[in-house]
Amino acid sequence: MAELKTKINDASVADFLSAIPDTQVREDCRMIAGMMQTATKAKPKMWGPSIVGFGEHRVVYAGGREADWMMMGFSPRKQNIVLYGVQHNDELLAKLGKHSCGKGCLYIKRLEDVHLPTLKKLVGVSVKRKTKA
Repeated sequence: MAELKTKINDASVADFLSAIPDTQVREDCRMIAGMMQTATKAKPKMWGPSIVGFGEHRVVYAGGREADWMMMGFSPRKQNIVLYGVQHNDELLAKLGKHSCGKGCLYIKRLEDVHLPTLKKLVGVSVKRKTKA
């Protein structure tokens, strides 16, 4: 069975965030990091070379395979900031603002495009669902 390529490591989150070239994306990512740290009550860790993750939980895939994965995380990509671990909640997503969703991911361009209190609530609800499971 294939091993996960994206693993927790000891790389510096602060250095990673400081190296984001776009000033606005860098500041948005710092705000997202604070939001996720508050919700998970976990320190940020690098997962692979480009994902900042918070907390850990056990994931069971449809085929029965299990793996440790971050509770929440994000990554500044070329087109969007990708938020991992956000549970899809139609009511909150309708209030969020400009975004798109993928399987287990939420994509935003910039924080100014979304309603920040709704994003905070979405992150908090997602963490609560995972900690109950």
